[in-house]
Amino acid sequence: MKKIPAGIERLFSKHPFDESVRFLRSRIPSPPDIALVLGSGLGDYAESLPHRLIFPSGAIPSYPRSTVPGHRGQIVFAELAGRNVIAFQGRIHLYECNDLATVLFPVAVAAGLGAGTLVVTNAAGGINRLLAPGDLMLITDQIDLTLHCGMLPGECTEKRDLYDAGLMEQSLRLAAARGLPVRRGVYAAVKGPSYETAAEVEMIHRLGGDAVGMSTVKEVALASLLGLKVLGISCITNKATGIGGAKLNHNEVTEVAGRVKISFSNLLTDCISQRAV
Repeated sequence: MKKIPAGIERLFSKHPFDESVRFLRSRIPSPPDIALVLGSGLGDYAESLPHRLIFPSGAIPSYPRSTVPGHRGQIVFAELAGRNVIAFQGRIHLYECNDLATVLFPVAVAAGLGAGTLVVTNAAGGINRLLAPGDLMLITDQIDLTLHCGMLPGECTEKRDLYDAGLMEQSLRLAAARGLPVRRGVYAAVKGPSYETAAEVEMIHRLGGDAVGMSTVKEVALASLLGLKVLGISCITNKATGIGGAKLNHNEVTEVAGRVKISFSNLLTDCISQRAV
């Protein structure tokens, strides 16, 4: 179990994540090696994992509830190719709860259980014109435009690479071996829940963002502070406002994520089974 620094632990003074950790630890056979946060429409991957133990979030003490379609709100523990995996089917967004500790709860639980690697996934809108709906993008860096809650304690005291370059390179190698056209890019996050205006999309483009969504950045910041290695994968589900002509809606997000779940699942399984994560 990783020790949570005191400054960060204070964030959870009203959210006793240790109760969730104790509950899960008493029911899983061994600590997880890898934690997966499965974003909008990507939660079905956990259903493919062998030897599953499923924990509905409502049965876990203190665990928050997701309210967004496409986020099932379950924790799945499994073993794949000798690796212990804990998968969070869905997440809580800032626009749902307006509370940073609630958003960070799954990462704190994963670290508390002993996971050394976090694979964080999301559905995102493509800003880079080379990105098309259905593409997978490995996240090289992030831009936090949530304008909420400021920095985590200790977040700006040292320079660090949030996303592990070694994990990314190994994942690209495995994708190439399968013939999967995986791209790389910078993920930008806004608070939501409304989609971005064309002017906001142009601003993010000028800042260096390749894709935009409403999650991930706070989770990754905490994981990095706790010493977890991080691999980030965005599923590009639509072209952002002003890039494509279609009207955006959440049904499109989950529909496109569902269409690419085979390539997404294959890449994730390869990364786990061949120890790229």
